[in-house]
Amino acid sequence: MAQPIEGILETALYATDLDAAEGFYGTVLGLEKIARSGNRHVFFRCGPGVLLIFNPEETVKPPAPDSLQVPPHGTIGKGHACFRVSGDNLDAMAEKLKAAGIGIESEVHWPQGGRSIYFRDPQGNSLECAEAKIWGME
Repeated sequence: MAQPIEGILETALYATDLDAAEGFYGTVLGLEKIARSGNRHVFFRCGPGVLLIFNPEETVKPPAPDSLQVPPHGTIGKGHACFRVSGDNLDAMAEKLKAAGIGIESEVHWPQGGRSIYFRDPQGNSLECAEAKIWGME
């Protein structure tokens, strides 16, 4: 049987001072900034993956009903990681999780293509399995 997890697609870290984080990761480490959204987040390319820096005071707010239903994450002691899974294996992973008693919290069909499923580990961390195309990757 093929292993459905292919690698890490996103890694999230948390910082209340996004200006300092943007300066450090963009200037000091030389990562390419993808996007910034006010005081909520700043995203960077990191090799074949993406580094997400979130303000934990903003990411605990639930999404608006008319926005993508990405579950709140990133409170004190909890983080987020996204595992790269091909579209062919995403449903199999969801079934494997359900069989283990792990509920699927949300399934998101991203506007730019691709989909992902969200679930929690025993510590409450927000975990995701996603097709790489959600970030424009193959």
